[in-house]
Amino acid sequence: MYFPYLRGRQFELIAVRELATNNKLSHKVIPIIEPVRFSSTLKNTLEAVGENDFKIALIKNPQVGTYFSEAREDKTGKKLEFLRNFVLKNASIIKAILVAPDTATHLQWLNEKGIDNSNIISIYTNRDFINYYYDLFKEKSLYNVIPYEPSFRRIRGDRIQLNDRFAPLKKERNVDYLLNEDEFFSDDHLYYADDNYKGFSDYSIVGKDYQDSGFAPYAVAIHIVYFAEDMSLRVHHFVSDSNDDISDPARKFYEAVSKLHDWNTNMKLNTLGIQEFEKLYETEAYPGLGVIKKLSIMHHLELMGEYLEKV
Repeated sequence: MYFPYLRGRQFELIAVRELATNNKLSHKVIPIIEPVRFSSTLKNTLEAVGENDFKIALIKNPQVGTYFSEAREDKTGKKLEFLRNFVLKNASIIKAILVAPDTATHLQWLNEKGIDNSNIISIYTNRDFINYYYDLFKEKSLYNVIPYEPSFRRIRGDRIQLNDRFAPLKKERNVDYLLNEDEFFSDDHLYYADDNYKGFSDYSIVGKDYQDSGFAPYAVAIHIVYFAEDMSLRVHHFVSDSNDDISDPARKFYEAVSKLHDWNTNMKLNTLGIQEFEKLYETEAYPGLGVIKKLSIMHHLELMGEYLEKV
């Protein structure tokens, strides 16, 4: 099982929604969403996943963003009503908790609403909170998502291996990806079961670090994962050439997507995300930076789903 960990920003959510509505989200892929805003996009994504009979995990206590403040400021009460009447009662939405000092409060709330610990995913990213595994969950979580680090080995039950595979590759400037255009990404999908994990998780081609706003880049980069001959995952970076200033992002994108098109002539990747990139190449249209990220995530999740359906 693959559990991609995504922050609930607009284009990450739309990536999941479009995969679900096009029947390209494998049942062996369960996105974990840390909602950073209480938006209509979040609502529509959760509904689309449920309507198309897929599953998604929603974190009850996000640690970044404005999710809680927006819910509290909603004077109509519709957002809280949606939480109670749709999220809680919908079996397609797995409830998840980021283990933190507020864990007990959120766990109690879920228990009072009839959600048993055995139906909750607990996520550990801080070594100091491992005791909650014993004090609150009593080894009865649905899954325990933990970093692939020795300091988390005390957690033994139904573990999901979490890694930020993009972190070692991430550059401060997009133009720097030109220095190494093709790199190893991950082989977690090959060995997680041998290491006694029930599944694996990563932050896709976005990475763990959370940024609430973007900026106009000097270079446009497209990150595409693919399987090497040994079935490990590699990532190819397609970077624009006219990178002296921030002007003409449409030109920069076409330079990058042209490289992707030429490369894919031999690779013959055919996911929904790649198909959309090819259409943009043919029409010479510029979709904006958010759509570029959306399509790259869509491709990654669909590719992993296709792999897991075959093994």
